Amino acid sequence: MMTWIILIAVPMLIGLWAQSKVSSAFKRWSQVRAGSNLTGAEAAQRILAAAGINNVEIVAIRDALGDHYDPTHNRLCLSPEVYGTPSVAALGIAAHECGHAIQHAKSYAPLKWRMMAVPATQFASQILPVIFIAGLFFHAFHLVMVAIACFLVLVVFNLITLPVEFDASRRAKVILQQMGMIRQGEEASGVNEVLDAAALTYVAAFVAALGQLIFFILQATRSR
Repeated sequence: MMTWIILIAVPMLIGLWAQSKVSSAFKRWSQVRAGSNLTGAEAAQRILAAAGINNVEIVAIRDALGDHYDPTHNRLCLSPEVYGTPSVAALGIAAHECGHAIQHAKSYAPLKWRMMAVPATQFASQILPVIFIAGLFFHAFHLVMVAIACFLVLVVFNLITLPVEFDASRRAKVILQQMGMIRQGEEASGVNEVLDAAALTYVAAFVAALGQLIFFILQATRSR
């Protein structure tokens, strides 16, 4: 029971705490208008143009906080709260996603590794529940080992994600100030708070994946 609490429950609580921090930070700074009066979409357009990136489409999506860069289709997808809002939070999120587009254009190695890992990660996520349950139910140790290999794929993917996200946030903070889109002081602090809170969610995801891997290795060892 204690092992489950340490390796599964605690990381789960950390993840929920990280998500609450993101929501709280975004809610607070989405109500603060940026002095530049630029919306997230306008800021993204200027950042990409300044970086010499002309092949990325900026599109609005319906998912709240579902902002992301799609390297497969060269699209910057921004939620309504970011796309059309001139807030400090919107500029921070938009610049962060532009950071991924810049990484792609410059062939940033960790982003390339993550892109290559996506198919294996998706496959592992799909087959993992069935294989692990079947392995335990039928006492088939080789199936359990396949499940553990799937957990390992997820851990590696989450580990690769960390430098990708941290670097995109670093780029965003620098670019916004260099281009005069946010002011030093309160606005810069707001961007830092939003992006740092978002970074916590990726750390929490890695910790959770690692905890699950260790937990199921221990379970498999005991079952055997």
